[in-house]
Amino acid sequence: MTDTSLFIAKRYLFSKKKKNFINIISIISVIGVAVGTMALVIVMSVFNGLQELTMDLYSAHNPEIRIVPIKGKTFEVNDSLLAQIKQIKGVKALTEVMEDNALLRYGESQLAVNVKGVSDNFLEQYQIKNNQLLSGNLQIKKDNTAYALIGAGVQIQLGVVLQDDMKPMICWYPRKQKRISLDPNNAFIRKAILPSGVLSIDQYFDNNNIIVPIEFADELMLYGNKRTSLEIKTTDYRLVGSIQAQLKKLLGNNFSIKNREEQQENIIKAVRIERLFVFIAFASILGVASFNIFFSLAMLAIEKKKDIAILFAMGASKNFIKKIFIKEGSLIAFIGTIIGIIGGLVICFTQQELGIIPLSPAQPYPIKIELSDLIYIAITIIVITYLASFAPAKNAAKINVNEQL
Repeated sequence: MTDTSLFIAKRYLFSKKKKNFINIISIISVIGVAVGTMALVIVMSVFNGLQELTMDLYSAHNPEIRIVPIKGKTFEVNDSLLAQIKQIKGVKALTEVMEDNALLRYGESQLAVNVKGVSDNFLEQYQIKNNQLLSGNLQIKKDNTAYALIGAGVQIQLGVVLQDDMKPMICWYPRKQKRISLDPNNAFIRKAILPSGVLSIDQYFDNNNIIVPIEFADELMLYGNKRTSLEIKTTDYRLVGSIQAQLKKLLGNNFSIKNREEQQENIIKAVRIERLFVFIAFASILGVASFNIFFSLAMLAIEKKKDIAILFAMGASKNFIKKIFIKEGSLIAFIGTIIGIIGGLVICFTQQELGIIPLSPAQPYPIKIELSDLIYIAITIIVITYLASFAPAKNAAKINVNEQL
């Protein structure tokens, strides 16, 4: 059955008569909605890409799940506990971690760094990409000899030379003793280690971190069977929530069990808040563009007074007249939205495939299209369109039939 109000709205919008000022405003309204929608699609996709890029950067040295004690720095582990965790369905790798701050000396230079001791399966745990290894080898142990992976900033600040096997780095760590000794030989444990490779992941990691075998860290820190954290790699990241729940049941309330997003909660929250405010800003621009819809419908109501009076005389209700103008505004918004979404998707797909706009010389601007964003944009436009169309539709329904006929 034909929707009469929609048929009339389409006749008003797609009139084959000579274009007048109202038609021009309607076309401008369509263009305004299309441009605003296209901008929203592009901006939201860019923020999705930036969020994913942030997660990828931190995934190089952040695990999918990290277990740390709520109180204190360390906790005791044993073979039984490790075996129970490994038996949880979906756990692919369990990496033991022993880390703390230490003084790193190289020649006459020194720097306070975070020494992170990890078990042998650390490469299975972290997603270190080839371009993140600037030089050297991606290893921390060879022929039972300990080596260190150092951040690019650490190398620069200390002037570390990878090929110089005769000049190791020296880690200084304070002894845990009741009496304080003024003799540095007694106050500190010193361990020498050669660098094997230089990593560039993010500014904080590069300037503050070195990765070493857990055996080396234990000889330096004397933690014994204590660990600062346990890190878990899953067989499927979609199982993270289920594994977290099982770990909480196994370990109790004394441990913090965080997934990758929760470990970077502040950064992700900042990106999402910025994304929200940008969405609001561009939605406001769409709101301004909707004024064209308002004026277009208001002027259309004035021009079509006689037609409206005839419809009233034929038995049309006020609600029917309102529907005509609201659907007229909806058609303008629908056409503009479709054009804008298609245009935005074309630009996003082009950037994804060709990387026309660079974020850095080696990295194109990241783009990620999400269906949920398109749904939110459509809902926003529906609300804005209804608000812009309601007043002209209401005024059109108040026309006095006797004055027009």
